[in-house]
Amino acid sequence: MPVLEMPSASMIALALTQALLMVLLAPLVTGFSRVIRAKMHSRQGPGLLQDYRDIIKLLRRQEVAPATAGIIFFIMPVVLMITMLLIGMALPTVTNESPFPIAGDVITDIYLFAIFRFFFSLSGLDSGSMFAGVGSSRELTLGVLVEPILMLSIFTMALIAGTSDLGLISSHMATQPWVAPGATVLAGIACAFVVFIEMGKLPFDCAEAEQELQEGPVTEYAGSGLAMVKLGLGLKQLVVAQLFIAIFIPFGKATELTFSSLTIATVILLAKLFVLFLLAGLVENSVARTRFIKTHHLTWVGFGVAVLGFIFYLTGL
Repeated sequence: MPVLEMPSASMIALALTQALLMVLLAPLVTGFSRVIRAKMHSRQGPGLLQDYRDIIKLLRRQEVAPATAGIIFFIMPVVLMITMLLIGMALPTVTNESPFPIAGDVITDIYLFAIFRFFFSLSGLDSGSMFAGVGSSRELTLGVLVEPILMLSIFTMALIAGTSDLGLISSHMATQPWVAPGATVLAGIACAFVVFIEMGKLPFDCAEAEQELQEGPVTEYAGSGLAMVKLGLGLKQLVVAQLFIAIFIPFGKATELTFSSLTIATVILLAKLFVLFLLAGLVENSVARTRFIKTHHLTWVGFGVAVLGFIFYLTGL
């Protein structure tokens, strides 16, 4: 049984640095999505840095909570940040090796995503608000429909690479020939579908009524708590996007831990993120809103693609 080695000091520093950069970039990517939405709606809209101003404004305000709120309501924002930062530290974003391999296993990361959704949904119920409770139930329903697609697509890639370590999967995809190209492509399509949903895009969320699906659990939050929740949700968008890039587009990474190599790899990563969020924004604002009770019709398509990719792996296609 392989022994898990502790990461070196340089890799730990890289893990902490990239996690910090993700926190700093999270309001920028959500602001970028808002700018795309406004432009496609032919209106002025907020500026690119508006989300930074919103978070700073909320941090200055008093935090107010319902009288019926319990401990889950208060710790949820912290749990959101911790779970996403752990995954962010472990992602092989600029190197083929995971800088924090302790949290760099796909099974561990799936559990962390589940913890994120569990506390996010439970906080709405814990607040005692009827609207937050409805949003929580819908968030859990969406998780039941989406998480099997994510697990199956990532496990297919883990089977192809022969490991569940994110760094080794990324390295295998970047350096080895594709042994099952059909399975890889289908798993990538299914994973991209899940990433789109986890970003909270239409038709699974609505800009004009966000509380109806994903923002429902945060109905009763205010002040610094609301700021942390918004930052955590933006960080999740960035993390799931980089998870997809690390597995399916693992090219242009640094081969050595030098300043020049890491800088070039970071620029390439930012270019990938720009294209990914641009495409997601264009697709989001080109589709119509659908009724929530019909969401499973769309997610079944994604699950079918993931199953087909797994079958392709079993048949060696």
